Amino acid sequence: MLLVAATARAGPRSSTSYYIATDTTDNGGRRATSTAYTNDGSMGMVAGISTVASPAETAKSGYIGQLYDVPGLTLTAASLNVNEGATDQLGAWQTLDAATFLAIPATSVAWSVVSGPIGISVAGVATAGSVYQNTPATAQGSYAGNTGILGLTVVNVNDDNYREHAGDGIGDSWQVQYFGQPPNATAGPTMDITGAGQNNLFKYIAGLNPTDRSASNAVFTLAIQPVPGQPTQKSLIFPPIFAGRTYTLKSKPELDSATWSTGSASGLTISSGTVGTITDLSATGAKKFYHIEITKQ
Repeated sequence: MLLVAATARAGPRSSTSYYIATDTTDNGGRRATSTAYTNDGSMGMVAGISTVASPAETAKSGYIGQLYDVPGLTLTAASLNVNEGATDQLGAWQTLDAATFLAIPATSVAWSVVSGPIGISVAGVATAGSVYQNTPATAQGSYAGNTGILGLTVVNVNDDNYREHAGDGIGDSWQVQYFGQPPNATAGPTMDITGAGQNNLFKYIAGLNPTDRSASNAVFTLAIQPVPGQPTQKSLIFPPIFAGRTYTLKSKPELDSATWSTGSASGLTISSGTVGTITDLSATGAKKFYHIEITKQ
Protein backbone atom coordinates (compact mmCIF):
# COMPACT_ATOMS: atom_id res chain seq x y z
CA MET A 1 0.00 0.00 0.00
CA LEU A 2 1.29 3.43 -0.86
CA LEU A 3 0.68 6.19 1.73
CA VAL A 4 0.86 9.79 0.61
CA ALA A 5 1.17 12.57 3.24
CA ALA A 6 -1.33 15.41 2.73
CA THR A 7 -0.59 18.99 3.81
CA ALA A 8 -3.35 21.46 4.76
CA ARG A 9 -3.08 24.49 2.57
CA ALA A 10 -4.91 27.80 2.44
CA GLY A 11 -4.86 30.64 0.04
CA PRO A 12 -6.57 33.93 -0.75
CA ARG A 13 -9.99 34.02 -2.38
CA SER A 14 -11.22 36.73 -4.64
CA SER A 15 -13.87 37.65 -7.15
CA THR A 16 -14.89 40.77 -8.99
CA SER A 17 -16.63 41.96 -5.81
CA TYR A 18 -14.32 41.05 -2.94
CA TYR A 19 -10.93 39.81 -1.78
CA ILE A 20 -10.28 37.67 1.35
CA ALA A 21 -6.74 37.17 2.52
CA THR A 22 -5.37 33.78 3.45
CA ASP A 23 -6.99 32.45 6.64
CA THR A 24 -4.85 31.42 9.57
CA THR A 25 -5.78 29.28 12.52
CA ASP A 26 -5.24 31.55 15.50
CA ASN A 27 -7.08 33.49 18.22
CA GLY A 28 -6.17 36.95 17.02
CA GLY A 29 -8.20 37.18 13.85
CA ARG A 30 -7.40 38.85 10.59
CA ARG A 31 -9.01 41.65 8.64
CA ALA A 32 -10.16 41.37 5.06
CA THR A 33 -11.14 44.49 3.18
CA SER A 34 -12.42 45.56 -0.20
CA THR A 35 -13.90 48.73 -1.61
CA ALA A 36 -17.31 47.59 -0.35
CA TYR A 37 -16.72 46.01 3.07
CA THR A 38 -14.39 45.11 5.95
CA ASN A 39 -14.42 41.70 7.68
CA ASP A 40 -12.66 40.75 10.91
CA GLY A 41 -12.70 36.98 11.26
CA SER A 42 -11.00 34.61 13.66
CA MET A 43 -10.99 30.85 13.75
CA GLY A 44 -11.27 29.61 17.30
CA MET A 45 -12.99 32.74 18.64
CA VAL A 46 -16.69 33.13 19.36
CA ALA A 47 -17.43 36.16 17.25
CA GLY A 48 -16.69 38.28 14.20
CA ILE A 49 -17.54 41.78 13.09
CA SER A 50 -18.46 42.87 9.59
CA THR A 51 -19.11 46.48 8.59
CA VAL A 52 -20.28 48.23 5.44
CA ALA A 53 -19.64 51.95 5.02
CA SER A 54 -22.61 52.86 2.83
CA PRO A 55 -25.29 52.26 3.78
CA ALA A 56 -23.84 52.06 7.30
CA GLU A 57 -24.34 48.54 8.67
CA THR A 58 -22.64 46.47 11.34
CA ALA A 59 -23.06 42.71 11.83
CA LYS A 60 -21.90 41.12 15.09
CA SER A 61 -22.00 37.36 14.73
CA GLY A 62 -21.96 35.24 17.87
CA TYR A 63 -21.64 38.14 20.33
CA ILE A 64 -23.47 37.95 23.64
CA GLY A 65 -24.46 41.64 23.35
CA GLN A 66 -26.95 42.74 20.75
CA LEU A 67 -27.12 45.64 18.34
CA TYR A 68 -29.17 48.64 19.41
CA ASP A 69 -30.50 51.96 18.22
CA VAL A 70 -30.60 55.13 20.36
CA PRO A 71 -34.03 56.73 19.95
CA GLY A 72 -33.82 59.15 22.88
CA LEU A 73 -32.08 60.69 25.88
CA THR A 74 -33.24 60.37 29.49
CA LEU A 75 -32.17 62.89 32.16
CA THR A 76 -31.90 62.12 35.87
CA ALA A 77 -31.04 64.03 39.04
CA ALA A 78 -29.73 63.18 42.48
CA SER A 79 -33.05 64.61 43.72
CA LEU A 80 -36.04 66.07 41.89
CA ASN A 81 -36.47 68.51 44.81
CA VAL A 82 -33.60 70.93 45.38
CA ASN A 83 -33.54 73.51 48.16
CA GLU A 84 -33.05 77.13 47.12
CA GLY A 85 -29.36 77.96 47.12
CA ALA A 86 -28.39 74.26 46.99
CA THR A 87 -26.93 72.17 44.14
CA ASP A 88 -28.13 69.02 42.41
CA GLN A 89 -26.10 66.73 40.14
CA LEU A 90 -27.85 65.95 36.86
CA GLY A 91 -27.17 62.87 34.76
CA ALA A 92 -27.95 61.63 31.25
CA TRP A 93 -28.61 58.20 29.79
CA GLN A 94 -29.08 57.17 26.19
CA THR A 95 -32.40 55.36 25.86
CA LEU A 96 -31.86 52.20 23.78
CA ASP A 97 -34.47 50.43 21.68
CA ALA A 98 -33.85 47.29 23.73
CA ALA A 99 -35.50 49.03 26.75
CA THR A 100 -32.09 49.51 28.36
CA PHE A 101 -29.95 52.57 29.06
CA LEU A 102 -26.37 53.64 28.41
CA ALA A 103 -24.79 56.17 30.80
CA ILE A 104 -23.33 59.35 29.30
CA PRO A 105 -20.69 61.46 31.12
CA ALA A 106 -22.37 64.63 32.37
CA THR A 107 -19.55 66.72 30.89
CA SER A 108 -20.39 65.37 27.41
CA VAL A 109 -23.95 66.72 27.52
CA ALA A 110 -24.96 70.20 26.33
CA TRP A 111 -26.99 71.49 29.30
CA SER A 112 -29.45 74.38 29.28
CA VAL A 113 -32.33 75.81 31.31
CA VAL A 114 -35.80 75.71 29.78
CA SER A 115 -37.53 77.52 32.65
CA GLY A 116 -37.35 78.21 36.36
CA PRO A 117 -34.88 79.65 38.88
CA ILE A 118 -31.88 77.37 38.24
CA GLY A 119 -28.51 77.50 36.55
CA ILE A 120 -26.62 74.49 35.15
CA SER A 121 -22.84 74.17 34.79
CA VAL A 122 -21.06 72.35 31.95
CA ALA A 123 -20.60 69.44 34.39
CA GLY A 124 -24.36 69.13 34.84
CA VAL A 125 -24.53 70.67 38.32
CA ALA A 126 -27.81 72.53 38.80
CA THR A 127 -27.82 75.42 41.28
CA ALA A 128 -31.17 76.66 42.61
CA GLY A 129 -31.87 80.36 43.02
CA SER A 130 -33.96 81.98 45.76
CA VAL A 131 -37.75 81.64 45.58
CA TYR A 132 -40.73 82.91 47.58
CA GLN A 133 -42.63 79.63 47.23
CA ASN A 134 -41.95 76.13 45.89
CA THR A 135 -41.29 76.75 42.19
CA PRO A 136 -41.00 74.34 39.22
CA ALA A 137 -37.95 74.38 36.95
CA THR A 138 -37.09 72.51 33.75
CA ALA A 139 -33.61 71.39 32.68
CA GLN A 140 -32.63 70.29 29.17
CA GLY A 141 -29.74 68.16 27.94
CA SER A 142 -28.64 67.30 24.40
CA TYR A 143 -26.23 64.61 23.22
CA ALA A 144 -25.56 62.95 19.85
CA GLY A 145 -28.63 64.42 18.22
CA ASN A 146 -31.06 63.54 21.02
CA THR A 147 -32.57 65.89 23.60
CA GLY A 148 -34.18 65.18 26.97
CA ILE A 149 -35.88 67.36 29.56
CA LEU A 150 -36.25 66.97 33.32
CA GLY A 151 -38.66 68.64 35.71
CA LEU A 152 -37.35 69.81 39.10
CA THR A 153 -38.85 71.67 42.05
CA VAL A 154 -36.94 74.45 43.83
CA VAL A 155 -38.04 74.24 47.46
CA ASN A 156 -38.57 77.41 49.48
CA VAL A 157 -36.68 76.88 52.75
CA ASN A 158 -36.23 80.51 53.79
CA ASP A 159 -39.22 82.87 53.58
CA ASP A 160 -37.15 86.05 53.83
CA ASN A 161 -34.43 85.79 51.20
CA TYR A 162 -36.14 86.65 47.93
CA ARG A 163 -34.40 89.27 45.81
CA GLU A 164 -35.05 92.86 47.02
CA HIS A 165 -37.31 91.54 49.81
CA ALA A 166 -34.48 89.57 51.42
CA GLY A 167 -33.79 90.11 55.11
CA ASP A 168 -36.46 92.78 55.75
CA GLY A 169 -38.34 90.81 58.42
CA ILE A 170 -41.41 90.19 56.25
CA GLY A 171 -42.30 86.90 54.61
CA ASP A 172 -41.51 86.96 50.89
CA SER A 173 -44.72 85.15 49.94
CA TRP A 174 -46.80 87.78 51.80
CA GLN A 175 -45.05 90.62 49.99
CA VAL A 176 -45.46 89.01 46.57
CA GLN A 177 -49.13 88.25 47.34
CA TYR A 178 -49.97 91.89 48.03
CA PHE A 179 -47.33 93.86 46.11
CA GLY A 180 -46.30 91.57 43.26
CA GLN A 181 -42.81 90.66 42.13
CA PRO A 182 -39.96 92.89 43.33
CA PRO A 183 -38.69 95.49 43.03
CA ASN A 184 -41.55 97.40 44.63
CA ALA A 185 -40.66 100.09 47.15
CA THR A 186 -44.16 100.08 48.64
CA ALA A 187 -43.56 96.53 49.92
CA GLY A 188 -40.89 97.68 52.40
CA PRO A 189 -41.38 97.10 56.15
CA THR A 190 -41.80 100.79 57.03
CA MET A 191 -44.31 101.59 54.30
CA ASP A 192 -48.03 102.26 54.95
CA ILE A 193 -49.75 102.85 51.62
CA THR A 194 -53.28 102.88 53.13
CA GLY A 195 -52.43 105.55 55.71
CA ALA A 196 -53.77 103.39 58.54
CA GLY A 197 -50.89 104.30 60.85
CA GLN A 198 -49.70 100.68 60.88
CA ASN A 199 -46.74 99.82 58.67
CA ASN A 200 -46.20 96.71 56.55
CA LEU A 201 -44.11 94.94 59.17
CA PHE A 202 -46.89 95.32 61.74
CA LYS A 203 -49.55 94.28 59.21
CA TYR A 204 -47.57 91.19 58.26
CA ILE A 205 -47.21 90.07 61.86
CA ALA A 206 -50.85 90.88 62.65
CA GLY A 207 -52.17 89.25 59.47
CA LEU A 208 -53.67 92.43 58.01
CA ASN A 209 -54.32 93.49 54.44
CA PRO A 210 -51.72 96.18 53.61
CA THR A 211 -53.27 97.44 50.37
CA ASP A 212 -57.05 97.69 50.91
CA ARG A 213 -58.15 100.25 53.50
CA SER A 214 -61.77 99.05 53.23
CA ALA A 215 -60.99 95.38 53.92
CA SER A 216 -62.29 93.86 57.17
CA ASN A 217 -58.75 92.95 58.14
CA ALA A 218 -57.12 96.23 57.12
CA VAL A 219 -56.60 97.76 60.60
CA PHE A 220 -55.96 96.33 64.05
CA THR A 221 -57.97 98.11 66.75
CA LEU A 222 -58.09 98.01 70.56
CA ALA A 223 -61.07 99.06 72.68
CA ILE A 224 -61.36 99.26 76.49
CA GLN A 225 -64.69 98.42 78.07
CA PRO A 226 -65.86 98.00 81.70
CA VAL A 227 -66.78 94.56 83.00
CA PRO A 228 -70.37 94.58 84.38
CA GLY A 229 -70.38 94.14 88.18
CA GLN A 230 -66.55 94.26 88.32
CA PRO A 231 -65.41 97.85 88.96
CA THR A 232 -61.73 96.89 89.22
CA GLN A 233 -61.65 95.04 85.90
CA LYS A 234 -61.49 96.10 82.29
CA SER A 235 -62.06 94.13 79.06
CA LEU A 236 -59.61 94.78 76.24
CA ILE A 237 -61.32 93.96 72.92
CA PHE A 238 -59.32 93.78 69.70
CA PRO A 239 -60.12 92.64 66.19
CA PRO A 240 -59.06 91.07 63.97
CA ILE A 241 -57.23 88.06 65.37
CA PHE A 242 -55.83 85.10 63.43
CA ALA A 243 -54.52 81.61 64.05
CA GLY A 244 -50.77 81.19 64.35
CA ARG A 245 -50.33 84.25 66.55
CA THR A 246 -49.98 84.90 70.27
CA TYR A 247 -51.68 87.96 71.82
CA THR A 248 -50.31 89.32 75.09
CA LEU A 249 -51.84 92.22 77.04
CA LYS A 250 -49.31 94.67 78.51
CA SER A 251 -49.84 97.87 80.49
CA LYS A 252 -48.16 100.65 82.47
CA PRO A 253 -49.47 103.47 84.66
CA GLU A 254 -47.70 106.25 82.76
CA LEU A 255 -46.65 106.57 79.14
CA ASP A 256 -43.18 107.66 80.17
CA SER A 257 -42.67 104.55 82.33
CA ALA A 258 -39.63 102.54 81.33
CA THR A 259 -41.29 99.22 80.53
CA TRP A 260 -44.61 97.61 79.79
CA SER A 261 -45.77 94.97 82.25
CA THR A 262 -47.96 91.91 81.67
CA GLY A 263 -49.64 92.70 84.99
CA SER A 264 -52.65 90.65 86.05
CA ALA A 265 -54.76 89.50 83.11
CA SER A 266 -57.04 86.60 82.32
CA GLY A 267 -56.51 84.46 79.23
CA LEU A 268 -57.57 85.31 75.70
CA THR A 269 -61.18 84.61 74.80
CA ILE A 270 -62.52 84.69 71.26
CA SER A 271 -65.94 85.88 70.15
CA SER A 272 -67.43 86.00 66.63
CA GLY A 273 -64.41 84.21 65.18
CA THR A 274 -62.07 87.17 64.70
CA VAL A 275 -62.57 89.27 67.83
CA GLY A 276 -60.34 88.65 70.83
CA THR A 277 -60.85 89.71 74.46
CA ILE A 278 -58.43 89.81 77.38
CA THR A 279 -59.59 90.96 80.80
CA ASP A 280 -57.38 93.01 83.11
CA LEU A 281 -58.22 91.73 86.60
CA SER A 282 -56.51 94.64 88.30
CA ALA A 283 -57.67 97.78 86.50
CA THR A 284 -57.24 100.07 89.49
CA GLY A 285 -55.76 103.53 89.73
CA ALA A 286 -56.70 106.78 88.12
CA LYS A 287 -55.29 105.83 84.75
CA LYS A 288 -53.66 102.93 82.92
CA PHE A 289 -52.25 102.54 79.42
CA TYR A 290 -52.54 99.31 77.44
CA HIS A 291 -51.16 97.70 74.36
CA ILE A 292 -51.45 94.26 72.78
CA GLU A 293 -48.22 92.53 71.82
CA ILE A 294 -48.64 90.24 68.80
CA THR A 295 -46.17 87.44 68.10
CA LYS A 296 -46.30 85.50 64.82
CA GLN A 297 -45.50 81.86 65.36
